[in-house]
Amino acid sequence: MNVDNTIFSENKASFAHLQKVLSKQYDNVSILVEKTSGRNYRFSKSGTTIKDNTFSNTGAVIRLNSSIGLYEYSFNDFSSDFMNTIPSIISENISKYNSQSLISDFRIPDSSDEFISFNKSTTYEINPADMSDSDITSKLSDIYSKAMQYSDSIIDCVCIFQYLNIHKMFLSSNKDLEQHLMWSNGVLQPLATKDDKTHYFLQTFSTLGGAELLDEMNCDVSYACKCVTELLDSTPPVPGEYDVICLPDVTGLIAHEAFGHGVEMDMFVKDRALAKSYMNKQVASSLVTMHDNAATCNECGSYFFDDEGMISNDTVIIEKGILKSGINDLQSADILNVSPTGNGRRESYERKAYTRMTNTYFESGTDTLEEMIKSIKYGFLLENAASGMEDPKNWGIQCMVNIGREIKDGKLTGKIFSPICLSGYVPDLLKSITMVSDKLELSGCGYCGKGYKEWVKVSDGGSAIKARVKIS
Repeated sequence: MNVDNTIFSENKASFAHLQKVLSKQYDNVSILVEKTSGRNYRFSKSGTTIKDNTFSNTGAVIRLNSSIGLYEYSFNDFSSDFMNTIPSIISENISKYNSQSLISDFRIPDSSDEFISFNKSTTYEINPADMSDSDITSKLSDIYSKAMQYSDSIIDCVCIFQYLNIHKMFLSSNKDLEQHLMWSNGVLQPLATKDDKTHYFLQTFSTLGGAELLDEMNCDVSYACKCVTELLDSTPPVPGEYDVICLPDVTGLIAHEAFGHGVEMDMFVKDRALAKSYMNKQVASSLVTMHDNAATCNECGSYFFDDEGMISNDTVIIEKGILKSGINDLQSADILNVSPTGNGRRESYERKAYTRMTNTYFESGTDTLEEMIKSIKYGFLLENAASGMEDPKNWGIQCMVNIGREIKDGKLTGKIFSPICLSGYVPDLLKSITMVSDKLELSGCGYCGKGYKEWVKVSDGGSAIKARVKIS
């Protein structure tokens, strides 16, 4: 089924009228309207928690060019009485400033004369909003029970399901756009203990869809339980440089941290990203092609247009090892004189648009995972990414991984090392890639902050890669 695309029908005419009224006085007037709603469910030994999704909100933001530069005004009162007062409110606010006290010297670039109009929706099988809270928590309880029955060493299992319905409308003189999206996430996190050791394993599930994800979670309990019990016999690795195979979740963490944040072009403007000096130069193995793609992925970072009204895009960041493009918002694209990539995103209607990632991943290759394992004399198979840090200014990267499976003479020995800290200089890591698997996987359970704030939904992943890395 398609996500409901009629949610703006009642008041769309009011917003269109407001845009036309403001356009008589200001240039490049646009209005972004959003209505988002969803729920978070958590079931564990400590009890059940149900609350609204953090990103649930309703509001609008007006953006325009004025005598003082770029001006934005956000509001959440959609009554006709209030909306009729908005032109005078904006006029009064702008009059408080003069040309010497610019809010921003950036002005929204003139758009193409071509008129674009569409109303698009994503699809789902089961609408979680049609399910009762007890129906959803009952399914999570079943998953919890299966995990607890797997082994006596498992002392708890956190089971999470969350979803968000996203409705956005963008109106300007040459755009009439609507998008209606639904994403769902699941988390299965068993906790196991033995003697004085306690470990967890985090398995995530995501889709650009609905509560059908709960059935997928229910069918896949044993893998997380097996892994967490294996971790009870793990030991820390001996620090050194090793050949490793990164499974897609670790590959995705590398993509996100290394050439996700590193190619956000608002950082180019501030000279805070080394990638600015490496455009059209080799930064990775010729086997590496990397995308940021909001347009064609069935994952949580997808959309039909960004929060600045730019149509979503598949941006090839690295092509066969050559750094081809960054990602940008309208302001950074204008300052750097490059084409917009459709990556201007807001945490909400109340927040500024920044350059942000969407679905960031390495393209698949031609090798099988079995061939990759056979090629390693001694090293590790890395899985279950935990966290990462990056330094766009100096291209340093550090990724925490929960499991390193020992490979000796081309075979998995069954021995597990944990925790694993993977680190190094980004181009060295990417240039060391010698094999890329033929299967592509993405996961969208994460959020991305601009530093420590401005959170948006993203996904990342790719195929398995073989590389040479420093481990500690």
